[in-house]
Amino acid sequence: MRSIYLLIFLVLGVSAVNAQWVKQNVDTKASFRGLSVVNEKVVWASGTGGTVIKTVDGGTTWKVMSVPEAEKLDFRDIEAFDANTAYILSIGNGESSRIYKTTDGGTTWKQQFKNTNEKAFFDAIACWDAKNCIAMSDPVDGHYLLISTNDGENWRPIVSNQLPSAKDGEAAFAASGTCLITQGKNKAFLVSGGTDARIFRSSDRGKTWQVSETPIMKGTPGSGIFSIAMLNETNGVIVGGNYEKPAESAGVNLAFTNDGGKTWTVGTGLSGYRSGVTYMNRGTLVAVGTNGSDRSSDGGKIWQKFDGWNFNSVQGKGLLAWAVGPDGLVATTAWTKPITIAH
Repeated sequence: MRSIYLLIFLVLGVSAVNAQWVKQNVDTKASFRGLSVVNEKVVWASGTGGTVIKTVDGGTTWKVMSVPEAEKLDFRDIEAFDANTAYILSIGNGESSRIYKTTDGGTTWKQQFKNTNEKAFFDAIACWDAKNCIAMSDPVDGHYLLISTNDGENWRPIVSNQLPSAKDGEAAFAASGTCLITQGKNKAFLVSGGTDARIFRSSDRGKTWQVSETPIMKGTPGSGIFSIAMLNETNGVIVGGNYEKPAESAGVNLAFTNDGGKTWTVGTGLSGYRSGVTYMNRGTLVAVGTNGSDRSSDGGKIWQKFDGWNFNSVQGKGLLAWAVGPDGLVATTAWTKPITIAH
């Protein structure tokens, strides 16, 4: 029995020490921020120059797509559901903020939404399922602007009298597509930065909202919360910092909740500003940023930096983590190797 435990320890130890990213061979120089991992085989990403990429074989081959008449758009977020169906959201002032959808694997794209509000700047899209999604813009006239679809085709404004006001200088960061996420069947979370670093929470698909304070650093245009991930209904994590000073260790850039986002406690151990975070499972988390990646195998208590690559977004699914960044950078790694125990 003791030898079995020793074998498990050694295998896990080797896996942790040798954890590293494996760069994918993708024929593009686009900068990627949108990332959607459907399963261990199907992965989508989106980025600059109207570019979308997809693999259906776990990264062995990649299809590089250019959305027609979208060469000047920056697709900062993507939500995919299988090898054929995906939404993409482009950022920018006025009509540059758009939503497209494909149902044939990217062969054709249908523009579903084009922003007509000159004050709006859309940041992210998130979905509960293939037909029910929500998207958000930075504050317009003191409130975040929200739209949604419940048929997977038509987008309408969410009119909510219970959406807390945004503070002057408070906004969201379109850095990794994870400043807005959904959880479960009805919950949504929106995170902010700038003059404040707060969590906006909805349990009815955006009709009503509550807001919570967090300890994440704030007060400058480049500081605040950049990414949120929820393990389940109660447990979640937020990361951020100051992207203008990516290696800065002063200030809080990590916090956790165990009550569904109502309250947040300070975490420590990240090695700088982080724009994306993901749960691989209850114990394993990965956070990425412009100065490298950190990994925790104990639920976020202890973190280890394992590389210095520049990533914008990260997402885990099964035994694999995927990350994307500038200049066509796409990478993956296996975090846990299967262990065979002889009886």
